[in-house]
Amino acid sequence: MARKRSKRNKIPIPDKYILLALSVICVIMMVLSYTTDILDGPPQAIAGYTVIPFQKAISYAGSWLFDRSESIRELETLRAENEELKKTVDDLTIRINDLTTDKYELAELRQLMSLDERYSDYPKIGARVIGKDAGNWYSTFLIDKGTGDGVKVNMNVIAGSGLVGIVTSVGPNWATVRSIIDDDSNISAMVLNTSDTMIVTGDLELYSNGSIRFSDLRDDDGAVAAGDQIVTSQISSKYLPGISIGYIKEINNDSNNLTKSGYITPVVDFEHLDIVLVVTQMKQTKE
Repeated sequence: MARKRSKRNKIPIPDKYILLALSVICVIMMVLSYTTDILDGPPQAIAGYTVIPFQKAISYAGSWLFDRSESIRELETLRAENEELKKTVDDLTIRINDLTTDKYELAELRQLMSLDERYSDYPKIGARVIGKDAGNWYSTFLIDKGTGDGVKVNMNVIAGSGLVGIVTSVGPNWATVRSIIDDDSNISAMVLNTSDTMIVTGDLELYSNGSIRFSDLRDDDGAVAAGDQIVTSQISSKYLPGISIGYIKEINNDSNNLTKSGYITPVVDFEHLDIVLVVTQMKQTKE
């Protein structure tokens, strides 16, 4: 039992003490080797069996310790280089993300500039989307501009290639926007090339297929077809005229044979909204 405890409690000897002991033995062996070179006969033969093996062992031990110390230094160097590489990769990743964000924002700003030029007759201010209702679509959302910036209820909001929606409530530095895909949205619209009027209504369930609904289209001449552009009409009480809504995707005759209805593909991507333009000019006339 005592032997087992002594083995468990044995303290390992550090490498530097082993190297020191081997060095001392090496010196002794060198002295003995020098002495045996002077002597002839049996002492020299004895040295051949004792000194030389010790010298070989010491040489091997010294080489092993040297190689081990070199390996440790190389490992420490590799660790330092690895940490430096990790830091470089992290910095590059951040930089790439920043460049990607800048590229996306630049493309969006260019699109808004093009939209601003298209509706140059209307004064506008830019606003950033800061919140939205739950769900995939921006049916209602918050922007970071309010009464302090001149935003008012019923101001039109545009983005992408056309109409996004209308301001429904305003605070000092925020405003709520209801988009044209919302279930409560109704817009007096018209076909751009024929001026035939219709009602465009939001439908979140329908928009999951990329469409919204239109109805009450009077097309006595049958001139309206899929692909025609739909814009806000002159007779709307809230929406300024001529703002693009989308393109007819499908058109059908109603059961009364007097009107037509169908589906429109909006020009705005209501899954990705970041920056919008608020048209600060209000519609003055009423239906």
